[in-house]
Amino acid sequence: MRIPRIYDPKLVPELGSNLTLDDFGANHVAKVLRLKPGALIRVFDGHGHEFEATLTAVGKKTTVELTRELTRSVESPLKLELLQVVSRGDRMDFTIQKAVELGISRIVPLTSERCGVKLDPERAAKKIESFQKIAIAACEQCGRNVVPEVTPLQTLDAFLAAHQGNADGFINLTLDPRAQSKLTDLPNSGHYRILIGPEGGFSAQEVAATEQAGFVGVSLGPRILRTETAALVTLSILGAHFGDL
Repeated sequence: MRIPRIYDPKLVPELGSNLTLDDFGANHVAKVLRLKPGALIRVFDGHGHEFEATLTAVGKKTTVELTRELTRSVESPLKLELLQVVSRGDRMDFTIQKAVELGISRIVPLTSERCGVKLDPERAAKKIESFQKIAIAACEQCGRNVVPEVTPLQTLDAFLAAHQGNADGFINLTLDPRAQSKLTDLPNSGHYRILIGPEGGFSAQEVAATEQAGFVGVSLGPRILRTETAALVTLSILGAHFGDL
């Protein structure tokens, strides 16, 4: 039987210690899974620590005792950052969920000229909070014990201005159906930053700005892929060619 995994950032990585689950974890244990005291779960803090734990109380306070530390790691050997222009509806949610399963290290939601999603600052903050929760839930499901960061929403121009050149060791990539290079032509640097545009693509000015910032165009083949498909195909190819897929 699969042991449920619960994320809790308050976890103190000390064998035998007790932990009171936060409201989200407690609700999942009591109302979704309907577990009783004595049940076995796994708790992780999102920074690499994970423990098997025994439920000691379920109710107003749901508590566990950490009984065995787990030292396994399922993190990708690659450092992958996804720069994704926000897409409509639940497409962005799907992209985040699957990107986490494929080993993404960091997700940077962006807006651009042709971005179909318009958010004021308050709605943007709530949307990012929702994206981070999706990333956490994906980690609980797929077995990762390191939660990728979902950064605050920013414009493409602002990101490019802060990341000119390649001083941080990443190979910066943007998908371009006109490009001659493929992902498998790239050197194995271990660090890749992937820029995915909106459904309408980047404007000519934005393409020029990405090139000036040191982003290299790569092609995924002759067919035009949807924005969420392009992100997952790119991560799958990099993972299969350079990583652990």
